Amino acid sequence: MEVRARVYINGKVQGVFFRDTTAREASLRQVRGWVRNLRDGRVEALFEGEKEDVEDMIKFCQHGPRLAKVNNFDVKWEPYTGNEKRFEMR
Repeated sequence: MEVRARVYINGKVQGVFFRDTTAREASLRQVRGWVRNLRDGRVEALFEGEKEDVEDMIKFCQHGPRLAKVNNFDVKWEPYTGNEKRFEMR
């Protein structure tokens, strides 16, 4: 079953290769969507794909890459759209 989730990550998540590492992890799992830095210091990611793969990406984002320090984490499940064709950094 394909699902869609939007994730907001707060903490030391910019300038620590969070977007780059997330994009690589998503590509390995064939998850589609995007990841971007927000002006308020958070990172936002949108994932579409098989439920197990999207759940793996959510778990990854709870700790992020080695240099990151995640303080707060929020997941919003959304209706699957199928609009995302690949994973990209924005």
